[in-house]
Amino acid sequence: MDYQDKLLALRPDEDNATPLYLQFSQKLAAAINAGVWQADEALPSERTFCEALGISRVTARKAMDLLLEQGLIDRRQGSGTYITPKLEQPLSRLSSFSEELRQRGFKPASRWLSREVAHATQEEVLKLGLSPNSNVARLRRLRTADDVVMAIETSTLPLSSMPDPKQVGDSLYAWLDQAGTPIVRALQHIKAINASEEQARLAGVKVGTAMLLITRIGYLENNIPIELTHTYCRSDYYDFVAELRR
Repeated sequence: MDYQDKLLALRPDEDNATPLYLQFSQKLAAAINAGVWQADEALPSERTFCEALGISRVTARKAMDLLLEQGLIDRRQGSGTYITPKLEQPLSRLSSFSEELRQRGFKPASRWLSREVAHATQEEVLKLGLSPNSNVARLRRLRTADDVVMAIETSTLPLSSMPDPKQVGDSLYAWLDQAGTPIVRALQHIKAINASEEQARLAGVKVGTAMLLITRIGYLENNIPIELTHTYCRSDYYDFVAELRR
């Protein structure tokens, strides 16, 4: 679909009883979720929308304000309006960060903060079933989608499972699969936190901004815990989706 077709597909129906701004915002939201408009892509100006779709400036502004409130777009001062990179992760499926991003058309990458062998903390000893004074492989990195920081992540594994943490590339789960120790199930706990000074600096948000903290324990086929991961996610870029049935 070329640029002009993408624009015209957003034209509201004046014979429809639904307000024009709501029709426009719904059509644009659907196009964003379908990948017609890509993450971090610049949107046309409100004036361009008005001229192409035959709508008023007030209609265009109300629609943009609604999408901004929903977190689908982002206004950047002096630059314009852009599609917000956003990852929706289903709670019912175990998959890696990289897998989820690729499935949605993003380019996943990691910016390593540290990959080291370190002394296990009390939490790591408890949750990974380690002996006191054990050493662990600890990986700390920024998770990015199309070069936008989505999350700050720290993963810890028993040293017996990962003697050299610097061997891991962009995907921890891909490395574990190749090593013959795939994680087959995991328990996740999710809670809201406020960004500390360090987290705010790394994630590019203001101190105190709401973030999601995901604590995951991953298990092998024999039910032995092998992974403890703390992920601090930007709440404006990261959603969890759960389908409920009755």
